[in-house]
Amino acid sequence: MPEGPSIVILREQVADFEGRTIVRAQGSSKDVAMDELAGQPILALRTFGKHFLIRLADRALRIHLLMFGTYLINQTKEAGRAKPRLSLFFDDDSALHFYTCSIKTLSDDLDSEYDWRGDVMNDAWSPALALKKLRAQPDLLACDALLDQTIFAGVGNIIKNEVLFRVRLHPLSKMGDIPAAKLRALVAQARAYSFDFLAWKKEGTLKQHWLAHTKKICPRCNISFLRGHLGKTARRSFYCARCQLQYPLTPARSGSTPRSRETPPAS
Repeated sequence: MPEGPSIVILREQVADFEGRTIVRAQGSSKDVAMDELAGQPILALRTFGKHFLIRLADRALRIHLLMFGTYLINQTKEAGRAKPRLSLFFDDDSALHFYTCSIKTLSDDLDSEYDWRGDVMNDAWSPALALKKLRAQPDLLACDALLDQTIFAGVGNIIKNEVLFRVRLHPLSKMGDIPAAKLRALVAQARAYSFDFLAWKKEGTLKQHWLAHTKKICPRCNISFLRGHLGKTARRSFYCARCQLQYPLTPARSGSTPRSRETPPAS
């Protein structure tokens, strides 16, 4: 599933379509009135977390690429492969095509649809609001908190694993048990790592910078990472039982024995 930084890249790649007028639209999406899009100018292209937003004169289109969604600019996939969910055509024969994604029609008032303070990559991002939401859910696990799009819009599983490793926090720690300074660091790094992700993605070096996600050995402790499908989200977690502390700390936690039932990855 593309994470927030990848959607920012999408917005940058299609920026030249802003201000242009759609001459024809087609696709398999049942949630878009294709025949009503012709003649609509694209007033703005925006992102919110994992959502790509196309604001038109009287409505907006929300595109979510889900797990395997893709897009193409001025080209289409080979015949027989996936058909576009949405294709937008313009007067110079240029076009945007979106595949294997979810598309919804929203009102054109995106400020009423979204609280931009919740998007980790938006200029309006509010760490104070994120902290307030985390403290209001003391039983929320760290691995679930970072994937909660109402708190950290745009954060996905890669960012989750890397942020938890950066701040040395066990994924099964509960919000109500985490010290205030550690909780502030978690919020700060959710944003910081997202911008690092963006820069590395543009360079084509993202995977080279992974320290925890999909890794077998902790680069700090030189011991095997644990891994498991943790929390309510049941997404893959990769973490170190020694340097990523699980709160509340107990005397037993001073050793290297993990407090989870996960097992080291197979070699």
